[in-house]
Amino acid sequence: MNRRSILALPAAAAGAYVLPASAQAPTRITIATGVDPSFSPYYVAKEGGFFERNGLDVTVNTGPSGSAMIAFLIGNQINSAYGAEQAGVSANVRDANVVAVAEGTALLRWISVLGRNIRTMEELKGKRVGVARGTGSETFWLSVVAKLNLNPADYTIVNVEAPEMVAALERGNIDAFAVWEPWPTRAQRAIPNTHILINNEAIQIVRNYVYMNKAWAEQNRPTTERLMRSLIQAQEFIESNRDQAAQQVARFLRQDRALVAELMTKVAFRMNLTPDSVANIQLAIDQLRGMNRLDRPVTTNDVIWADPLRWVAPDRVQI
Repeated sequence: MNRRSILALPAAAAGAYVLPASAQAPTRITIATGVDPSFSPYYVAKEGGFFERNGLDVTVNTGPSGSAMIAFLIGNQINSAYGAEQAGVSANVRDANVVAVAEGTALLRWISVLGRNIRTMEELKGKRVGVARGTGSETFWLSVVAKLNLNPADYTIVNVEAPEMVAALERGNIDAFAVWEPWPTRAQRAIPNTHILINNEAIQIVRNYVYMNKAWAEQNRPTTERLMRSLIQAQEFIESNRDQAAQQVARFLRQDRALVAELMTKVAFRMNLTPDSVANIQLAIDQLRGMNRLDRPVTTNDVIWADPLRWVAPDRVQI
């Protein structure tokens, strides 16, 4: 497997010479995301050989979250990333070339508020809640606050990266956290008296998007098309070959196959753009504006760029 840690990200991956599509040697690109099955199309495209069959030699880098990796699209350090809404909007504000090219995953029952020695949202008042700032974790927590009409002042928010949340809960550094799978399931298995207080099904269907650097993608359209085609093929394979796809994802992530298969039932893999895709980006914009984190005005048309998907599968673009 050609996988490296984020510390090994090339300084100028997108600036490297790209061989023409007609050449025998595959085109080398670098993509990046987090470590959880909601990003399965990246893993399956790699493990299942879809990148290779489309003439791509792809390095898949992984970091603490998909959202954390989106910032590496700024300055063309990588060629594509896979993460949540807020991070994509924030990156676009810093560099207008960072754009969402497809909705990759709808997180149907994926994100939860989980507490230790707490059973209800009412009992959470006055407690410390772990939230990963600038990710789907924060998007979800803000949606919970809005949907349930909670007073934000009733909670102490502690910024914790997703992979650290279980350990922080066990140490007592936080009393609860809001985050995606597999961390809620892992916490329940590892820490006594932990309970799901609420999950996203009743609050908001959070979405993960495939992002690219627009300037690079336009200059390298044949490679962009091959990347998009590979991801669509991987998504279709996941839908029609669930067991085999789960095996590939588990192998890539080096995680328990049964756990991966269970978690993959909690999401829907899309590779499309719909009005719901647009609505979630708008929600992230509204949330960031409400927290005074937008340094310039931004719209959904700035963040979403439908051309790459339209080039290879126009029927999947419904906006």
